[in-house]
Amino acid sequence: MKNYVLCVFVIFTAIISCDTAKGHKNPLQQVLSSDNPKIKRVMDSIGQHEVQIIYTQIDRKEGRVHFTDFEFQVNSSQYFYPASTVKFPVALLALSKLNQMEHMDRNTRFYIEGDTVETTFAAEIQKIFAVSDNEAYNRLFEFLGQDYINDKLSEKAFGPIRISHRLSAPNADEITTKPLVIYENDSTTTITAPIINTSAKALTLNGTEKGKGFYSDGELVDEAFDFSLKNHYPIRTQHQFLKTVMFPEQFTPDQKINLRDDQLEFVHKAMHKLPKKMGYDPETYYDGYCKFFIYGDTKNDIPEHIKIYNKVGDAYGTLTDCAYVKDTKNDVEFMLTATILVNKDGIFNDDAYEYDEIGFPFLAELGREIHQLEIDRKK
Repeated sequence: MKNYVLCVFVIFTAIISCDTAKGHKNPLQQVLSSDNPKIKRVMDSIGQHEVQIIYTQIDRKEGRVHFTDFEFQVNSSQYFYPASTVKFPVALLALSKLNQMEHMDRNTRFYIEGDTVETTFAAEIQKIFAVSDNEAYNRLFEFLGQDYINDKLSEKAFGPIRISHRLSAPNADEITTKPLVIYENDSTTTITAPIINTSAKALTLNGTEKGKGFYSDGELVDEAFDFSLKNHYPIRTQHQFLKTVMFPEQFTPDQKINLRDDQLEFVHKAMHKLPKKMGYDPETYYDGYCKFFIYGDTKNDIPEHIKIYNKVGDAYGTLTDCAYVKDTKNDVEFMLTATILVNKDGIFNDDAYEYDEIGFPFLAELGREIHQLEIDRKK
């Protein structure tokens, strides 16, 4: 049974107050009370940063896996922009849909009508995890369509989620998908029909209007930025989704996206594979480029004994990471999901976010402190 801890930061006393399940100390209290400036400066101004955190301790006993969850300020009704984290469920849904199609698999070649890039589903999924490639996500989005994505996700017990648009594309909100040209063999192609989807409805959540202004077409608009038609993927949903992917045997078919064993193995490898292993320039795409926890504030190499299976997102001043971390040297494994907003001036689309000064250091140090806590934890 899951043990939940709700942690509430009390600003006027600068103390973390936690309602802890009986018999369980709250490890987030220790971590978030750290004097390390990378954590302390966020906690000292917690109201500015919309921080939410879930940490899961994983214990294996008598052949069974036990999860103990701890939460800080988690609220699925409080909106934050999920950015590229939505690519994770879309990647798995693409594999699932391929299972329903004749003569197609993840190595099938295709291109989007009007696009110049010929690729495979496997290549696009690998790019999504290695460098969080937006165009790779958009190609899978055209393959699936909004209605398929949301209908399939709503059938499962992940939690609230709504994926309504492409990323960094001029046609981001277009409800009709583009056809795919699919290679049946080296000389024969087939074209899929466009999919007409349902228009997104405005989210009725707290915090969908943020800040005091935003830039549009180079002009400053002096009003809050409206996120109500954007994607919605709360961290509790993200965390649950990751559990079903990393520990599929713990969940029933109606609680997970059902993939074959070889597909899950492919996904797991893609999730932890570093950009340099896929031929990307390590100067630009260093190990921590898409690994915010532990390594997000450094360009140092990640040691071989640490594998991070994750999906990150960063846009509109919001950084999010959802990760399963496995350290074989120290026999440590844990899950951690967190999000933080770093937009001091309250203006969106100005590219003046404190990612490097506040966001990446906070998430990296949070990961390091949880990792050390796990090393010290008695099991």
